[in-house]
Formats: sequence, structure tokens, C-alpha cells
Amino acid sequence: MGYKVAIVGATGNVGREMLNILDERGFPADEVVALASRRSQGTEVSFGDRTLKVKPLDQYDFSDTDICLMSAGGTVSKEWSPKIGAAGCVVIDNSSAWRYDAEVPLIVPEVNADAIKGFAKKNIIANPNCSTAQLVVALKPLHDVATIKRVVVSTYQSVSGAGKEAMDELFTQTRAVFVNDPIVMEKFTKRIAFNLIPHIDVFMEDGYTKEEWKVMAETKKILDPKIKLTCTAVRVPVFISHSESVNIEFEKAITADEARDILREAPGCLVIDNPEENQYITPYEATGEDATYISRIREDATVENGLNLWVVSDNLRKGAALNAVQIAEVLVNRKLIQPRKQAA
Repeated sequence: MGYKVAIVGATGNVGREMLNILDERGFPADEVVALASRRSQGTEVSFGDRTLKVKPLDQYDFSDTDICLMSAGGTVSKEWSPKIGAAGCVVIDNSSAWRYDAEVPLIVPEVNADAIKGFAKKNIIANPNCSTAQLVVALKPLHDVATIKRVVVSTYQSVSGAGKEAMDELFTQTRAVFVNDPIVMEKFTKRIAFNLIPHIDVFMEDGYTKEEWKVMAETKKILDPKIKLTCTAVRVPVFISHSESVNIEFEKAITADEARDILREAPGCLVIDNPEENQYITPYEATGEDATYISRIREDATVENGLNLWVVSDNLRKGAALNAVQIAEVLVNRKLIQPRKQAA
């Protein structure tokens, strides 16, 4: 007997990717339901070789549904996740709405799967920010060996992290440059075509953006509250995959070769690091893949026990949909939930 799974936000970038990944990984679902707002009602989405008709969220009864993968934004999640959880369905939420709630586990399965046991308080589990997910996958195995003191990270985030309209804006603006049309800005504060924007989410009082704060706060919650982290988050004219330049200061000595060996064995990591052969990862090559890729591993001579890394991953997959499905797999594999139809 398999599980009944609902996808909320099934017509968005991440929702569609969730459907793909559930099918690719053979998740034990007997039934998958696609949900979205009323304006998307009747839209068709693909699930394997099947086509699902989208149903409206506000008319759906969750009482016989086991898992809800939620990717409809923070406002929708704030309203609906508690109701869905109260109906006995476990919500795995991709928005930032629940990440900082002490009663909601924030999970990256390769890093802190054991923390999932606290989910029953609200029946909600949070998926981290896309940039945080790949970062902690790379940091965790190194932290276990040499204890990280401080991290300086600059992110180079693709436009798909801001949704389908953002991808359309990059495409439209790029075309406009070539045909000499006016550049129209709707989704971003500045032109994104052939440009970089050091501004993701809103600015806070201390001069950091909310995105930069999220990376710091979530790394502390998932990995270790003692780690000091500072972040600069930048939007770049790339469609899919986020890249990160990561500088790490450790308590104990660690060489680049040791780090390479540790990361090669680490779950979810794939090391591509042979500069002489021009072997290093780029966002284009990481797109559509599940791994967190790590390249340019080298020692930083300006601090004691310092390393630099280049970390790249598909933000729609490990940064969002894949991580959510992996959380659902942890629930199933650890027998933390049972199919409700079977129980009935």
C-alpha cells in the first residue's frame, strides 16, 4: 500500500520539478494530486507518463492525504500549512514561512536527518533556502572533521530562484538587447540581462538583505549555532543553478587534499576539481543534476586553517524539489508515517 501525496503549487517551477522527482525516484505513492490556486484550476501538469489536472487548493480535503509538498510561497503556507497539518497530513514546506519556528524541523537529509523526529508537534517540516541547502551539504563533512569557526560566502544565484516570471524577464530582456527593444523591468529592481544585481529579497536595517540573513540563520539551525557566517547574495543572468564562492576558517588544521578526500566520500557531494584539465563545475553543467558539486578546493594562506571552495547545485532540485522529496523519503524509510488508507 503506497502513500497519497499532494503537491501545492504544482504549476510553478518547483512544483513541476517535485512531480518529476517523485516519478524519477520511484517514490511509493499510489496517488499524486496536483493542487494550485483557482486561477490554475484545470491546467494540466505531467507526472511520469501521466497527465494530472490541477485542482483548487481551497476545495481539497486533506483528511486521507499522507504528505503535502508545499511550494506556493510563504503567504499561502502560513495560512494553509497549519490547517493541513491539523488534518493529519505532514507538510513539507519550501517557503521561508516556518524555517525559523523552534517547533518546526529544518532538514537537509545528508546533514541533519535525525532532527526530523520533532515534526509531529505541528506536522510541518521546513525545506531550507536554496542557497543554504547546497552550502550545508558541502560544509557538514568538513565541519565533522575540522570544526568550522567562520564562513564567508558570496552567492551567484540564478533567476529561476525568483520564479517563472523571473526566467521570462531574463529571456525577454536578453532578446531586447539584441533587437534594440526597450528593456522592461518588472520582477527585478535593475536590468538582469548582461548584468548582476547584489540584491535578493528585501534590505534589512543592518544593510544585509533578507536572503543573506536566511543563509546565516539557517546554517546555524541546521549545522551548528556556533558557526559565524557572513553572506553576500547576488542575482546573476543564469537560468538555473546557484553557485557559491565559500571561504572557510577551521579550528583544526585541514589541507586541500584532505578536504578533497573527505568531500569525495560525503553523501550528496560530487568533487570535480582538476584545474590543469579545466575540470571544474559551472551552473550550466549542474542543471538537471542532483549532486552538490564542489570545485576549486584550495588552501587560504591569509588565515590559519583556511580553505576556499566553489559550490554549485541545481537550485530547483537540491535547492528545493529534490530536498523536499528526500525529506519525504526519510519519513517513509524511518517508518515515521504510515499510509492512512491502510490504517483505516
